[in-house]
Amino acid sequence: MNKITRRTAVAALLAASSVGAFAHNKINLGVSIPTATHSFAAGIVFWANEAKKELEAKYPDIKVTVKTAANPAEQANQLQDFMTVTKINTLVVFPFESGPLTKPVEQIHSKGVYVTVVDRGLTNPSGQDAYVAGDNTAFGKIPAEYIAKQLGGKGEVVALRGIASTLDNERMDAFNAVMKNYPGIKVLDAKYGNWNRDDAFKVMQDYLTRFKHIDAVWAADDDMSVGVLKAIDQAKRTDIKLVFGGAGAKGSIKTLMDGSDPRIQANVSYSPKFMYDAIKMTAEARLKGEKLPANNIVPSVLITKEKAKDFYFPDSPF
Repeated sequence: MNKITRRTAVAALLAASSVGAFAHNKINLGVSIPTATHSFAAGIVFWANEAKKELEAKYPDIKVTVKTAANPAEQANQLQDFMTVTKINTLVVFPFESGPLTKPVEQIHSKGVYVTVVDRGLTNPSGQDAYVAGDNTAFGKIPAEYIAKQLGGKGEVVALRGIASTLDNERMDAFNAVMKNYPGIKVLDAKYGNWNRDDAFKVMQDYLTRFKHIDAVWAADDDMSVGVLKAIDQAKRTDIKLVFGGAGAKGSIKTLMDGSDPRIQANVSYSPKFMYDAIKMTAEARLKGEKLPANNIVPSVLITKEKAKDFYFPDSPF
């Protein structure tokens, strides 16, 4: 082989290896999230698309595909499409429900796809590489402590849960753990309101029919608190002095700031922006060939009237 041929061969080899390295570093990222059935979910969808827009504008080697699902079965089908049609190598998934999505996510992970699970965890975390969420223990503990203090350790309380998921279990367990320290407070019932105004309205109507006296409601979500308040107002019940929602929706924070409803006295932070953070952190780590820490928890804090202005974002969908 003469020098020219040898140089040509080496150049071709280097070119091939650089193309291989370039292809290896390309990130084809799928984002799987619930549809915007309530304002928190609308915030999740908004922040997911913000992350897609920013990442694709900044990095030519990152492609982001966002899919929304109206139920667990649809989400499971979309995950299959991500593998067979979109051919992703990275997944950020916000499960519609924990149980039905655990196996579909595990199957994707077993094919070598890097998986970050957001908010509603899997029932078996071995199917994920990283987990990103708000502090769900604090989300249940803070309202319980606030309600117990406002009631002076005595009274009757009802609660509304979200959708059956690991995070909902964490919240309810934390709430109950606090209430066990207050034997003078009775938690009359805790039913699923699915983080939905209409469903919460129906659950609260049932509570109001069954329980002739209620001191406080842990609505466990600002959308659900809207349905709860509507049911209370329609029933013309005046015994309920406190309705504690959660997650810092702009409408609830504005009410808190203005003092326009004396039943809304506090809130607890849990911003849907962690969807944006999870996608961005995952994409940039994978671009560098790195991994995220196994658990990434965003703190939840008590929001009082005095602090409310720091948590009010009028331009946000949530």
